Amino acid sequence: MPVTLSARARPSSSPLLGLIALGSLAAVGAALVAQHAFGVKPCPWCVMQRGVFLLLALAAGLGWLLGRWRVLRRGASLLSLALAGAGLAAAYYQHEVASKLASCDMTLADRILIALDLEARWPSMFMVTASCSEATAYTLLGLPYEIWSALSFALMGLLAILAWRRG
Repeated sequence: MPVTLSARARPSSSPLLGLIALGSLAAVGAALVAQHAFGVKPCPWCVMQRGVFLLLALAAGLGWLLGRWRVLRRGASLLSLALAGAGLAAAYYQHEVASKLASCDMTLADRILIALDLEARWPSMFMVTASCSEATAYTLLGLPYEIWSALSFALMGLLAILAWRRG
């Protein structure tokens, strides 16, 4: 006779949401260390991805904290999946389009950063100091940083799907 778990004994999605939140904050931390300790200059799309990682950490973190309510866990999982998709799209655009432009001034990322006044409000986090073509020259273990970012967003998206299914 197969063993089944009751609804109470099934693992919750909350730990996965906590993992997404921690992973997202770790990605931002790694970007800040690369920038401030190793001189890696971020472009508008790099900075935009930091913002998406922070929003992802917020959404998943709230889902984790409020994990007692199933509807909030599931909502946080779906929002986390959407944000991971947005981050993946931003990393893809940076790698395939923006990195080949001489300047990424006034692209969507630049316009959003200007509209939200993020550079002035939190320059150590959101100050743009390179063009996208300059930023793509920085690599870690042979891969450009936007590829590492895309891989991180893909992992966060997979975790969000698992969290939703468990939710």
